[in-house]
Amino acid sequence: MIWRKEYLDNLTALRDKQIIKVITGVRRCGKSTLLELYIDHLKQTGVEDSQIISVNLEELENADLLNYKALYSYITSKLVPDKNNYIFIDEVQKCSEFEKAVDSLFIKKNCDVYITGSNAYLLSGELATLLSGRYIQIDMLPFSFKEYYEAKKESGKSKREIFDSYLKYGSFPYVAYLGNDERVIDQYIEGIYNTILIKDVAVREKINDVSVLENILKTVASSIGSPISVKKISDTLISNGRKISPNTVEAYLRALTDSYILYNATRYDIKGRQFLKTLGKYYFVDSGIRNHIISQSAGDLGHLLENVVYLELLRRKNRVNIGKLAEKEVDFVAVNMNEVEYYQVSASVLDEKTLGRELAPLREIKDNYPKTLLTLDDIGNGANYGGIRQINIIDWLLE
Repeated sequence: MIWRKEYLDNLTALRDKQIIKVITGVRRCGKSTLLELYIDHLKQTGVEDSQIISVNLEELENADLLNYKALYSYITSKLVPDKNNYIFIDEVQKCSEFEKAVDSLFIKKNCDVYITGSNAYLLSGELATLLSGRYIQIDMLPFSFKEYYEAKKESGKSKREIFDSYLKYGSFPYVAYLGNDERVIDQYIEGIYNTILIKDVAVREKINDVSVLENILKTVASSIGSPISVKKISDTLISNGRKISPNTVEAYLRALTDSYILYNATRYDIKGRQFLKTLGKYYFVDSGIRNHIISQSAGDLGHLLENVVYLELLRRKNRVNIGKLAEKEVDFVAVNMNEVEYYQVSASVLDEKTLGRELAPLREIKDNYPKTLLTLDDIGNGANYGGIRQINIIDWLLE
């Protein structure tokens, strides 16, 4: 089992803090496994079994706990007096009016509460209402490449071969253990994709024509790495015979981002220091899902790399935007506290014209924040172009 260090460190830092810990993320990204790992960690630090109360509301034996009063009574009956109790409720949304039970447990001095749930129910806007702002949200992503590599490094394959499979099959944790049977992997990804599309989006938004959602996703999937507008998607669907308004497209895109299958990166004017409302970019939570929706082509590599870098920057606790610089564009502006970093992503810059094109936007930025060019080129310890570092993307991901 891969130790999800960044998330475990986060939970450890929040241990015994008087705040509800809410773990969200796309389906099958490892939320339940994270709880198991954290419970093991607690036991290793001396917490006794009796102090840990763990309930998975998807399990049939807990069917009697799907009412908030029953859930509350069950948990309080197991509390150990005069000791800290660690309460874990998995798939909490299965319980009717769960927030009443969670809030009541939260106000007890000896209860440390952790909950997870599918994103159709646990969206930040709703949580703010249900839990009265008494929570902190930990957003999980599927495996980083570093985690995926850890799971696959004994396979006998090179780093590049493992990275190629990461790009192709995606980053859902279980995919790393399914071998290389494309049919099995595709069936597994299709199951996740259909569940998100139907349960987390269509049912929630009361969408009867799921094919409209799929067409929107296909349009976005073919436009990774390119600025895209709601009107452009609407026009594309209309030209394909599907009548749909920009307002409807916008509502569906919001539902898709709420389910964490898509992420929206807005544009940021580097010189003007302001965010722009139009022509952002969308990235997929997993390249495997994206490749399942549309066939991967040789010219797709740069876009897939950009998708991987975007997600990795999010993992590193950054706010990530697209940089606008007059007529030029910087792929990513990553902000962490008061630190800013700029990134360009390209499959290769061995061609001098390509190198010049990728360096040009970074050279126009006059501040002293780090500037990095990420490529798949084998350049040893990297290169430096007047303060702009070029790094192999695989090495960067494994840092």
